[in-house]
Amino acid sequence: MLSPMDTRDSNVLRVILIEGAANLAVLLIKLGVGISTGSLAILGDAVHSLTDAFNNVVAWFVTRHSVKPADSKHPYGHRKFETVAVFVLATLLATLAFELAIRALTRDRPEIVSGRLELGLMVLVLVINIVLSWWQRRWAKQLDSQILLADANHTLSDVLITSSVIAAWQFSTMGWWWADQACALAVAVFILYIAIGLFKSTLPVLLDERAIDADALRSAVRCIEGVRRVSRIRSRWIGQVCAVDLVIAVNATLTTEAAHDIADRVEDQLAE
Repeated sequence: MLSPMDTRDSNVLRVILIEGAANLAVLLIKLGVGISTGSLAILGDAVHSLTDAFNNVVAWFVTRHSVKPADSKHPYGHRKFETVAVFVLATLLATLAFELAIRALTRDRPEIVSGRLELGLMVLVLVINIVLSWWQRRWAKQLDSQILLADANHTLSDVLITSSVIAAWQFSTMGWWWADQACALAVAVFILYIAIGLFKSTLPVLLDERAIDADALRSAVRCIEGVRRVSRIRSRWIGQVCAVDLVIAVNATLTTEAAHDIADRVEDQLAE
């Protein structure tokens, strides 16, 4: 029989899988319309949709795998798998953003076309994103899931971006050909901004940057009765979890039980 937490996690996974399928469909529609119309702005929006699909993969992976407990091969757990996946996404996005920007700046006056089918498909994309955002938000509140709520907000922002892209695309077909390239350049800048944000969040974790000031940790531990010295203080982020390693010295005449009691109080103090 599944526990309430297992049921919640399985529901979150189900929502993420359905969301991922919808985002994949949106990505393919944008890619097809962008290629058939020659619109760089729509192709740039397709690249942006790639982040949504990849986010779903990461969210599914995190929910299913990175929460596994530590084992002999991974004494600090598996949460860095999430960080590595996000770093790969950031690298891909940065590369695609530069490629899109170069194409927007160096492209000759393009021949951009529009048709009822293509316009209808892009409107369908808008409808899918609006419904998806509403559905995600409802499930996020029902399951009290931060990852689903974040996805819902991100999907809502996609609606605004896609609306701007459609407008630029239509203006370019009316003779303002530069509108599509300007919009593509703006989308490239936005994608690069997302990539930089991802790099900022992942590099400190991957490089084991200090999570908490060593002096602050030393002061917190030294105030505990029985602790004589604190040394080899290290802290780092493992995903969203902070890990702290340190060595404490106690009176050598204490019993093992008494020394362990002090260690337990140190752990409680650090947790607080």
